[in-house]
Amino acid sequence: MELNSQEISIRPYEITDVDDFMIYAGDEKVTRFTRWDTFTSKDSATAYIKDNCIPHAFCRSICLNNRSIGFLFIKPASGYDRCQAEVGYALAAEYWGRGMVVKALKIAISEAVKEFPELVRFQALVEAKNKASQRVLEKIGFLREGLLRKYTFNKGEVRDMVIFSLLATDPML
Repeated sequence: MELNSQEISIRPYEITDVDDFMIYAGDEKVTRFTRWDTFTSKDSATAYIKDNCIPHAFCRSICLNNRSIGFLFIKPASGYDRCQAEVGYALAAEYWGRGMVVKALKIAISEAVKEFPELVRFQALVEAKNKASQRVLEKIGFLREGLLRKYTFNKGEVRDMVIFSLLATDPML
């Protein structure tokens, strides 16, 4: 079931999101492919929101009727790479397969282009085994650029990554 786009929004995190954050950030199914470990305490989740999400240049809560159900960030690079930004996201497992991340990322990218006018390239590194996340990016219009073999170490093992990009001038699907 795909939801009405008006029900999906993004907004900056608030400390009061911690209980909802724990639902997805505390779920090993959700964090399996993330760079952060599964949160096991409300205190550590509160600290993460306070110290990382709130001060981040573009970290947003994916919301359904203003309730936090997921996480996304756009991290602009600096210096010679200031024309590019890394994109990442996670969503509560109960909402997988409903097009919510696609809608949230479209909103986020549109906002980021306005907020960071030097950005011309959005890129995402996705674990090769994370086929669902790859489909999300393809549905928006990201292009698969290639496989990065044995590219990163995450959760105890070296993993292959796939790199995707979307240029600010590319149409979003």
